[in-house]
Parts: sequence; structure tokens; C-alpha cells
Amino acid sequence: MTCGVTTSLANLADVEDLAVNAAVLARRYLDTAELADRWLHVQAVARRAESLTPAVAAADRDLIITAAWLHDLGYAPELVATGMHSIDGARYLLRCGYPLRLAALVAHHSGARFEATERGLLRELDEFPFEAYAVADALATADLTTGPQGQPMSFQARMQEILDRYPPTSPVHKAMRNAQPELMAQVQRTMDRLTRASDSA
Repeated sequence: MTCGVTTSLANLADVEDLAVNAAVLARRYLDTAELADRWLHVQAVARRAESLTPAVAAADRDLIITAAWLHDLGYAPELVATGMHSIDGARYLLRCGYPLRLAALVAHHSGARFEATERGLLRELDEFPFEAYAVADALATADLTTGPQGQPMSFQARMQEILDRYPPTSPVHKAMRNAQPELMAQVQRTMDRLTRASDSA
């Protein structure tokens, strides 16, 4: 399996180069007939992440956009290993030489620990350090205010859409139901940071 990057990672000068490369990599794996809706979602999450960059430190603004492009990479059929997309995508990124912090953001995005608990995959998730800071909050916010075909959605509507899409016995349904208070807090913190950034501009 090739890594599908446009240049050698050794030649990527900085995180901004990674962000450009991430869009190409995401397109390679997700722009398919089978994953058409997923690709629409990912593109819109990346745009949403751009709008949230004032909520993170200046040094992390390209990182949040990169993570947004790559957060659902593990849905690509050829990358599926554990069956949990966040872990499978993160493992692939590490194999291809992407930074551990980026892979960890992908691994843990949007309440992944709750899903890993339901699937019995906590040991696999713990291969990646957990980051409970502004970038993780902004990534969850971008993901959870963007619908499955890329449409803008409120957090409440997005959560209900996920719960309706998966049956109550599904590990995703159970995980998202249990994760809802924590995810809501992530979104609120991001919105608060955006407000403070706007007020100080």
C-alpha cells in the first residue's frame, strides 16, 4: 500500500505543506462513488475548520485544517483494519510518516474514546496520546456542526442525525449518546474562544 502523498514527507518544509498535502491525500482515498457523501462531508469540515482557526493558537491553524481533511480517512475500504475509522486512519498516517500529533488528533476526534470503549479498542486507541486542548475542541466542532453531505448543522441537529442514522444497538449510537455532554462542552469552548478572538481583534 502506497502512502499517496504528493511529495516525500522529508521534503515538507512545515505544517502548511502538510495541509496542502492532506487535501490531496483525502481526495485520493475518499473521492469515490462509494464514499461520495463522506467526501462532501470532509470537504465541508475542512472549510468549517478554516473558519474556526481564530479559536486556536496561530501556530496550530494549519494543523487544524490538516486534521480536518484527514479525520475520516479511515473510512476508505483499503485502510480498514480494526473497523474503527479514527484508529485506522491514524495508523495509516503514522505508517506514512505524518507527525504523531496529527495522527493522534485523527485517532481521538469527536469522542473516539467512547466508541473505542464500545468496540473494545481502548488499547489500540491508547497507541496515540490524547490531546484535550483547543485544536481537539475545534476539530470536534468542525465535524459536529457539519452534516453527512456537507451541510451546515447545529450541534444538536448533528447529534440527533447520528443517533437516528445508527440503530440503538450500534456501538456508534451508544458511544455518541454517552459522549454528548463532553462533545457539547468541546463545541461550547470553541465558540467561546471564537468570541474572545473576535472581541480582541
